[in-house]
Amino acid sequence: MMVGRRDALAMLAASVAPADNDRQDGARIRAVLERYAAAWLANDVPAIVACYHDQFRLHNFGSNPLSGIHVGKPAALAALAEFGSRTGRRLLGIVDIMTGIGRGVILARERLGKAGNARDMDRVLVYRVEDGLLAECWVYDADQALIDGLLAPPAC
Repeated sequence: MMVGRRDALAMLAASVAPADNDRQDGARIRAVLERYAAAWLANDVPAIVACYHDQFRLHNFGSNPLSGIHVGKPAALAALAEFGSRTGRRLLGIVDIMTGIGRGVILARERLGKAGNARDMDRVLVYRVEDGLLAECWVYDADQALIDGLLAPPAC
């Protein structure tokens, strides 16, 4: 059977178009990320904490004392608190929220470092959502060397 060019293009478009359940997945993920971003922008700590799944996993990269995977909500929150304490972390804004199949991304602009030595940086936070909550996060920093330096143990 000979397929015309128009029919072939229509079949190709249908094969790469997201299925309805993929679109719904993206919408569910976006709703969770938007709720989290709104709480973060408002500095509403109870609302932020409520967005995390009990089995939340935080993946920090680099070569510093907080590198690695922090498993469970208490461990991840402790790592986030320690990161904030050591870096003077301050959210400047949410640049964008993006979603795809199975994952969502928040592109955040943050100020890191102590007074007089602070730097503004983009941070990419890739999330997996489960049960309407943030279940896993991979943190990608625009300047990992800066992060590693801020988190390095003090020199003796």
